[in-house]
Amino acid sequence: MRVSLHSAHLHYGGGLALHTASSGRIVHLSELYLRLDDGTSVGVGEVRANISYLNGFSEEYVVEKTVSAISSIDWKRDPAELLASLKDSAAPLIAPVRCLIDCALHDLVARRAKKSVAAWLGANEPTVAAKTNQTLFWSSMQDFLERAQSYVDRGYVDLKVRVAAGDFAEDVKRIAALRARFGSQIKIAADANGRWSSAEAIEKLDALAGYDLRYVEQPVAPNDWNAIDRLADKTPIPVMLDESIAGAKDVTSVCGYGGRILAHLKLVKLGGIGPTIAAAQELSAAGVPFMIGQMNEGAAATSAALQVACAVRPAFAELYGADGLVDDPITGISYAAGAVHADHATGLGVVFDPAVTQLIGA
Repeated sequence: MRVSLHSAHLHYGGGLALHTASSGRIVHLSELYLRLDDGTSVGVGEVRANISYLNGFSEEYVVEKTVSAISSIDWKRDPAELLASLKDSAAPLIAPVRCLIDCALHDLVARRAKKSVAAWLGANEPTVAAKTNQTLFWSSMQDFLERAQSYVDRGYVDLKVRVAAGDFAEDVKRIAALRARFGSQIKIAADANGRWSSAEAIEKLDALAGYDLRYVEQPVAPNDWNAIDRLADKTPIPVMLDESIAGAKDVTSVCGYGGRILAHLKLVKLGGIGPTIAAAQELSAAGVPFMIGQMNEGAAATSAALQVACAVRPAFAELYGADGLVDDPITGISYAAGAVHADHATGLGVVFDPAVTQLIGA
C-alpha cells in the first residue's frame, strides 16, 4: 500500500464568506487528504483541520496527530481488516484523525467491491444523491437576501440562518424578511452555535415562534445539559443539538429525551462513517429525528456525509459544504435542483488530483 498525506487551502467563489457566532470570519478551509493506493484501486479521505471553534483542536495539532497516527498503522494489512478493526485501534485517536482514516478506508474498500460507499453500507438506490439545505451566513442584509434568492432560484428552498453573531433584533428582522419574501415556498431554520444562556434561549425561542421555523440549532452552550433539560420541556420550536453531540455518550443522552430534542450528526465530530452509522441507527431505534451534516468542507468530505445520508435516510440533510468551491483538488460532486450528487459509481464517487495539493508525507 502506498500511503500519502496532503493538504490544501480551499476558497469559495462569488464573494461567499463564512461567518458564524462561534467561528468568526473564515477566509479559507484547511483540508487534509489521506490517499491510499493498493496498486489497483485508490481511496481518499478528507477532513477539515481549521475547526478549533468546534472541537478545540488547533490546525497544527490535528496535522501532528494525523502524521503520528498514519505512521503507526500497519498498511500491509488488508484494508477491509483495517477498517473492521478501526473501532478498537482508533479509540485513542482524536475524532478528526479517525474520521480521515475511516473515510479513506471506506472509499478504498468500496471501490475494490465495485460499489458506492452507500451501497456498501446497504443502500438500495442506484444513484447517490440527496436534497440538502443551504446556510445563510452573517453578512449585510442586501447580501443576505441576494444569496437567499440565488439559492431559491437554484431549487434550494431549505435555508438555515446563522444567528447570534449580532443583535437579536437583527436576527429576527432577517428571518422575517425571508418569510415575507418567500412565504411558504421555503423552509427556515436557525443556528445560534451555543451563544445563548438558558434564560435567553427560552425568551428568544418564544420570540421566533411566529415564523414557522423547522428547528433552532444549538441555542445553548454544548455542555449545558441542565439548560437542554429545560428547553426540552418548554421550547415552542424543535431544538436540534450539534456541538453537544461530540461522541457516542452524547447520542445516548439525546435518545433519553424521547424525540423532544433532535440531533445533528457530523462525521468529523464522531470519528468517521462507521461511528456515524452507529449513531444514526441508535437514534432511529429511539425514534429521534436527526440530521446528517458536515462542516464547510471539500468534495470528498461532502461525499462521505452524502453516502451516509443515502444509507440512513435522515429527516434532515446539510450537505452544502463543497458548493461553490473554486480550487478543490477533488472533483465528482455536483449541485443542482436543490440536491447534491456523487457523479461516479464507486467508492465516494470522487476523483482526487494530488498534483494541486501540498504533500505532507508519504
